[in-house]
Amino acid sequence: MLKLRKSNDRGEIAIDWLHGRHSFSFGHYYDPEYRGFGSLRVINEDRIAPRGGFGTHPHNDMEIITYVIEGQLSHKDSLGNGSVIAAGDVQKMTAGTGILHSEYNDSKQQEVHLLQIWILPNAKNLAPGYEQKNFNHRREQGRLVLLASQTGESDSVMLHQDVNLYRLELEAGGTFSHSIMPSRKLWIQMVKGAVKVNDVILETGDGLAITQEKSLHFTAIENTELLLFDML
Repeated sequence: MLKLRKSNDRGEIAIDWLHGRHSFSFGHYYDPEYRGFGSLRVINEDRIAPRGGFGTHPHNDMEIITYVIEGQLSHKDSLGNGSVIAAGDVQKMTAGTGILHSEYNDSKQQEVHLLQIWILPNAKNLAPGYEQKNFNHRREQGRLVLLASQTGESDSVMLHQDVNLYRLELEAGGTFSHSIMPSRKLWIQMVKGAVKVNDVILETGDGLAITQEKSLHFTAIENTELLLFDML
């Protein structure tokens, strides 16, 4: 079964320095049909204006992934990490027993465009942790690139959950087929472009919930970048 989540149907926040879209219930936005998907709890697409950002705030018992699409985000946390997360980077925080962090766009001119993803961990009260890797050297057309996994295989960032997060890029007209293991479900989040997945057309910002399917066939209508989550 394929269930399309159109970009414009997502929750929305718009303030002076932030424009965000929420695929699932988040903050003041609540949709009983979209409270998460499997262990996937949050996919927020955020655009942070120059000199804007999130002040120091806490998290716990969550795996938090930041995927920067454009621009650079400055990060600081209570573990002593200070870093710049740039386009092509994947940052993962294990909030565990508790972590404080802040995220700012230090640019005077360029906005930051990113996806923030929350995944429920397989255990509570884990030790807080931090990991960041750049995947620009693995821009491979027509192949799944593993960004995050439970095992950390293929030099992916490591998650405390049975989730494989992949990036797929296709040039216009390109195709790709993917077999789904029994009992697994998938979520596709479009980063940019347009693609036909089986009989469903996805455009920038759209999501697709996939259950009880054996395979997927992708045909790119435009140059496309998407994230694919594979989970129990």
